[in-house]
Amino acid sequence: MATIKNLANTTFNDLGLLVLRLFLGLSMFFAHGIGKWGRLFSGEEIHFRDPLGVGESTSLALAVFAEVICSLLLAFGLLTRWALVPLITTMVVAAFIVHASDGFGGMEKALLFGASYIALFLTGPGKYSIDSLLRNRKAVVNQ
Repeated sequence: MATIKNLANTTFNDLGLLVLRLFLGLSMFFAHGIGKWGRLFSGEEIHFRDPLGVGESTSLALAVFAEVICSLLLAFGLLTRWALVPLITTMVVAAFIVHASDGFGGMEKALLFGASYIALFLTGPGKYSIDSLLRNRKAVVNQ
């Protein structure tokens, strides 16, 4: 009986990771990334906060990379931990530099995304991910 319980717990954990990855990745992509993508490639002069002093265009390009490319990688579970590094970095910058003077209410969304990204970094993507599929395929080839 313990085996069935462990199997159910593992399956539920992996489903939970899938739901979390999909929600976080697609939310960031649609709510934040697409708009920045449009600004970056609009052909108009770029006006974007430059919290790291690397230039407005570079800051926007880094945000687009994290919020579009890395968010989609997260949703698919491909190169998950690597994709989470720019997302975590972006949320740290958003919370503690861009929204630092806004109080907790202004920082809250970035902190929630950031904490969730850190949790996924620690747990990994789960078995319902492309990373897991590739890992299992590699294990079969190496046998």
